[in-house]
Amino acid sequence: MIRSELVQKLCSDFPDLSQREVENVVSAVFDSITEQLAKGGRVELRGFGAFSTRQRDARTGRNPRTGEAVAVDAKRVPYFKPGKEMRERLNFKRRGRRIIASPAGPLAGIRQSADVAEW
Repeated sequence: MIRSELVQKLCSDFPDLSQREVENVVSAVFDSITEQLAKGGRVELRGFGAFSTRQRDARTGRNPRTGEAVAVDAKRVPYFKPGKEMRERLNFKRRGRRIIASPAGPLAGIRQSADVAEW
């Protein structure tokens, strides 16, 4: 789902709000999260997950075209840790079966079912 699809979904879920109002709300939420992360903070949305940043050390990388060594500066990168409720919803069980990804190989990308054992 991209941003415009999110706005359209929210417009259909809340018909009393105009598209401009929904766009403003979506922008405000994203801007608030970004601003907090830029300050070095953390944003936690219960049941959904937590946004934070991780520090990456400086390293020597390689230019893929030439193979030449390139210095890569230290930087902060965004990190998302899904909440317990989201993990449970993504890995739901349906009558003793769950959907898993197929192993790599000729069937890569094809999803298949697997029996789930009770622990």
